[in-house]
Amino acid sequence: MATHQVIEAALQSAVDDGVFPGAQLAVRLRGALQCVAVAGRLSSETPGLPVQPSTIYDLASLTKPLATVTSVLLQIQHTKVALEDSVQEVLAELEGTPIGQATVRDLLTHRSGLPGWRPIYEQLEARDIVPRCSGGNQSLGQAALNMIRDEPLIYTRGERSVYSDLGFMLLGFLVERLSGMALDLWCEVSIIQPLRADPLMFCPTAGRTQSPIDISRIAPTEQDEWRNRLLRGEVHDENAAAMGGVAGHAGLFGTAESVLAVSGAWLRGYHGGESILDGELVRQFTTRQESAARSSWALGWDTPSAPSSSGSHFSERSFGHLGYTGTSLWIDPLCELEVVLLSNRVHPSRRNEKIKVFRPRIHDLVYREFVSA
Repeated sequence: MATHQVIEAALQSAVDDGVFPGAQLAVRLRGALQCVAVAGRLSSETPGLPVQPSTIYDLASLTKPLATVTSVLLQIQHTKVALEDSVQEVLAELEGTPIGQATVRDLLTHRSGLPGWRPIYEQLEARDIVPRCSGGNQSLGQAALNMIRDEPLIYTRGERSVYSDLGFMLLGFLVERLSGMALDLWCEVSIIQPLRADPLMFCPTAGRTQSPIDISRIAPTEQDEWRNRLLRGEVHDENAAAMGGVAGHAGLFGTAESVLAVSGAWLRGYHGGESILDGELVRQFTTRQESAARSSWALGWDTPSAPSSSGSHFSERSFGHLGYTGTSLWIDPLCELEVVLLSNRVHPSRRNEKIKVFRPRIHDLVYREFVSA
C-alpha cells in the first residue's frame, strides 16, 4: 500500500474507533511536503461535511508556540526584551508582586509559581465585562491581567514546573505591551504575512485581521455548557473566549499546512537557513532547560520524555506541543521531519480522551513510513 494511503487508513481507523469525527495530518521531510492526509467529517451531526485539506481547526494551545513563543523570540531578536528580564519591567502593574519578579524565561518554562488554570471567564462574567463580539479589547485585557496579578503563587518560583495557561496569558500581554499592538494584529503583521501562513488567524469569522472565513470550512468543537451552544469559529477555551478570542495561550485557528508555514521557520532557523527567526535563539528556545524543576520543557516548546505523544522514534533534540482540542505539532530537526495533526476530538464532548493513545501511534507510523523507509 502506498505511504499516503497507509496514513489515510490509520486516520480513518481512528475515526471509526471514535477518536475524533475527522482529522488532517501533514508531513514534511527535509523541506518537501510528503502528504496532507484527511479522514472523516467535520461534525458527527448531520450533515457532516467531509474533512478537506482546507478545513480550519481550532488550534487551542498550539497558539502558545506558533503565536506567543514566536512573538517573544522576535521581541528578543529585536532587543526589546531579554529572557532574564522580570515581567514587571514590561508590565508595570505587576511591580512589587511575587509574579512580577518572575522572568520571561520562568514563564516560557512554566516555572513561575502560577497555577495552571483559573476560571478567569467566570470572574469577568461576574463583572459583566465578557465581550459581546469577537476581538480583544483593552479593558478586558487589563481586567484579566489584574486577576492574574492577584492570583497567589502555588509554589516557589523555579522549584518545579507546572504547565500554566495563566503564564502564557501574561506573555501575550507582554508582547502587546512591547509591540504597541493587539496580539492578533502583531501576529498577522510579523508572523503570518511574512511566512504566508494563510489561513492562520484569531477570530476567523470576525475578520479582525483577514477576510472573514466561511463558517462551513471550520470544524466545530464542543457543545458548550457555559455558552449554551455548539462552538464553531469561536475559540473553545473559555478564558480566551472571555477575552474576545485573542489570548497568549489559545485562540488561533488554521489548517495543517498553515501550521507548517510557521514550523518551517523554526526548522530553517534551527539549521541556520533563511528564516525570520535567528538561528542561535531558535536552538536556545528548543533545547530542554536545565533547572531544579527537572521538567521536559524547553522555552515554550516541549521535548520528548517517555512516554511521549511524539511516539518512540523522534530524537531527543525534537520539540513540539499539544493542543487540547486534539491538535499537535512535532518537529525532529535531526531528520528534518515536521508532523502536524489537527482534529476536533472535543466534538461533541471534551470527555473523549481516546486521542492520548492515538497520538504516539500515528507518530510512530509516520516515522516508519517516511523516515525509516
